[in-house]
Amino acid sequence: MSGSADGLVVGEDGLARPVWASRDPLLREYYDSEWGMPVRDEQGLFERLSLEAFQSGLSWATILRKRPAFRRAFADFDADAVAGFGDGDVARLLEDAAIIRNRAKILATIGNAQATRHLRAEGGLAELLWSFQPERTPEPRTTEDVPSRSPESVAAAKELKSRGFSFVGPTTVFALMEAVGIVDTHLLGSHRRGTSGVW
Repeated sequence: MSGSADGLVVGEDGLARPVWASRDPLLREYYDSEWGMPVRDEQGLFERLSLEAFQSGLSWATILRKRPAFRRAFADFDADAVAGFGDGDVARLLEDAAIIRNRAKILATIGNAQATRHLRAEGGLAELLWSFQPERTPEPRTTEDVPSRSPESVAAAKELKSRGFSFVGPTTVFALMEAVGIVDTHLLGSHRRGTSGVW
């Protein structure tokens, strides 16, 4: 592997990736096949919103390794199922060492499932999130050029909070927007830049 000043690493396969996606095989696979690709269905967006909330303060690699366990624990992120979780489910989740046992984040996920259900009457979670797609996407040349929030993520976070969502600050929402293709923050030299079909 060879690195460069822009924060990209060229792997043995000749493809340029950011440093964060260049070493760990799990992160590399996620970067190459999933990160930044458009997600427009409720279940997919609810899952990623939930995982971004659990990731707060932790590494994304930790979350990815636990993702299968999260899916089992949270009914494959079916909003209807999670919205119906009660005290017994919370107790079960707090005992589940395969996930992140954080009471506030668990309760937020259940509350966010309920908020997701309520949004259906007004077009749904996907319509709301994608309504914050900016007119232009960032064009970062280096890792330092990648923003951690945007006017759109600030507005989206405010709107989500007004709809009953929690653990949805502007930085978390921007990370979600990056992950699901609403913005493209792949570095300009990355092999993934522009592959989402959105930009």
